[in-house]
Amino acid sequence: MKILDIRNSAGAVACALFESPEGFPTEFLRSASNIMIIKVRDTQARCDFEDIPPGTYALAVIHDEDLDGKLGTNWLGIPTEGYGFSNDAKAFMGAPSFDAASFPYDGRNLDLTISLNY
Repeated sequence: MKILDIRNSAGAVACALFESPEGFPTEFLRSASNIMIIKVRDTQARCDFEDIPPGTYALAVIHDEDLDGKLGTNWLGIPTEGYGFSNDAKAFMGAPSFDAASFPYDGRNLDLTISLNY
């Protein structure tokens, strides 16, 4: 999965793969089936998951610029760090649903891109 629109090279990108709606997208440490954290280099990052069985999945990505392990928000709860979801699912008054971000996976190589929003 290629991550697009990273605004700077600070910190890391965290990619979380979910196989069910439980905990999507905020509880990645507890609920994601796979998590990958990649340092940002020249405003670019790529997450490659391997040995994923066929099924229905959704991806959530954050740009953790300050390396605190979570998506930074302001006092209103509005994100101050980058985030994105599979299917380019939109966050409107909260995170998108698992169904909005989910996609079928048949076990073969699949190239995805996710654009970050700030």
